[in-house]
Amino acid sequence: MSDGKTILLVEDDPTIAMIIRETLIDECARFASVASIAERNAWLADHRPDLIITDVVLPDGDGIDSLPGAGVDPETPVIVLSAQNTLDTAVRATGIGSYDYLPKPFDLEELTTSVRAALQRVRAEPAAKIDPAQADSHGLVGRAPAMQAVYRTIARLASNDLAVLILGESGTGKEVVARAIHATGLRRSGPFVAINMAAIPRELIEAELFGHEKGAFTGAHSRNAGRFEQAAGGSLFLDEIGDMPLEAQTRLLRVLQSNEYSTVGGSQALKANVRVIAATHRDMRTLVADGRFREDLFYRLNVIPVTLPPLRDRRSDIGALVRHFVDAGRHSGLPDRQFAPDAMQMLERHDWPGNVRELGNVVQRLAVLSRDTIVSVRDVEAVLTASGEGGLPPAPADSISRAVDDWAREQLAGDEQDGSIHSQLEAIVEAALFRRVLLDVRGNQLEAARRLGINRNTLRKRLGQLDIDPANP
Repeated sequence: MSDGKTILLVEDDPTIAMIIRETLIDECARFASVASIAERNAWLADHRPDLIITDVVLPDGDGIDSLPGAGVDPETPVIVLSAQNTLDTAVRATGIGSYDYLPKPFDLEELTTSVRAALQRVRAEPAAKIDPAQADSHGLVGRAPAMQAVYRTIARLASNDLAVLILGESGTGKEVVARAIHATGLRRSGPFVAINMAAIPRELIEAELFGHEKGAFTGAHSRNAGRFEQAAGGSLFLDEIGDMPLEAQTRLLRVLQSNEYSTVGGSQALKANVRVIAATHRDMRTLVADGRFREDLFYRLNVIPVTLPPLRDRRSDIGALVRHFVDAGRHSGLPDRQFAPDAMQMLERHDWPGNVRELGNVVQRLAVLSRDTIVSVRDVEAVLTASGEGGLPPAPADSISRAVDDWAREQLAGDEQDGSIHSQLEAIVEAALFRRVLLDVRGNQLEAARRLGINRNTLRKRLGQLDIDPANP
């Protein structure tokens, strides 16, 4: 128990409030729970908590926006809980200087860890105050669990200037995330300058990055400012950093170490006044192991890694992304479109090797080529086929049935049968299902048991039998 500490919970869902109370009751001397902003303000008029845990959507208003005017000591840590799960919420939570932000459904162990640290005043540097008017989605769409980690990381980057390395497959939106990091960070009033390292000829990379003086090389008829100079006071986005030649990597490393650089052909030291955000679709550790990327530069860039999920791992976001692209197209003069349910299901079942970028292109094509206001499943199939992406993929149940049939045929073809084929298959399928659900709920065993429709104790027992770590499935 934290001696003499008081926790105030603001949560209107009685079930969630009860679970949190039972989880945290031993972490403090006093635990108070209220269900609205009015009850919170009345309680705060007579008490001073050591920690506030608050939901965002409350019966009488917004738990974040209403907090600054509630007379709370600015030094009191706040943990924000929310089922809205958008970048907007994460950034607004950071904007009030919250200690932590946990999207619902949250892991109770993670909540307990955060509460203990907050009560012990193990607090990071104060968060940057962000204007709520600026806290929009910044082009990021989706509420899938895989995106929540991205939103939380972006929000936590708002108070510092650390280097960021964005990892993810092509088309997952790495530049969109880079722009969101810039727009919510300390340097948001400065320029955002992007350069694609894979698109610059090897012999011109240093001149592009650092600029050149007149006469520095053939064709240099005047002085030219490089991207570091153009981005001064703001953020420099180095896209496809994994394609950077080794000789240029050495120069970039020196700049990151010293925060100084000189133009090609110049001798004056210039200050590197930028936040560096890098991105790549490549496996950087493989590049380092193969000697194609400097290990010391990798660690300089990989201070804060942000890994973007492929679209196939966030299929629940496809509907929201389609609406986003339809709205964007309408503002650009494309026809407004709606999607028939079976057409949307086809989009959700597609694997999208080109990720969000490919989905956006397909939605734009459908807006132009569909003859009716309602996009049909035939329209979607025609566009996917014309794009070389194939038509309707097999339904999940059909795929599973075929996989089981193939596996069983192989097992039955063996010379010896020990009678364990049913238990073997049951363990394989159950382990795969448990791992998928635990990944989706970020290790929250209570929520995993609810989604699976089994008792939590049963889940724990089976996880132990299957040797599955719920924190790292």
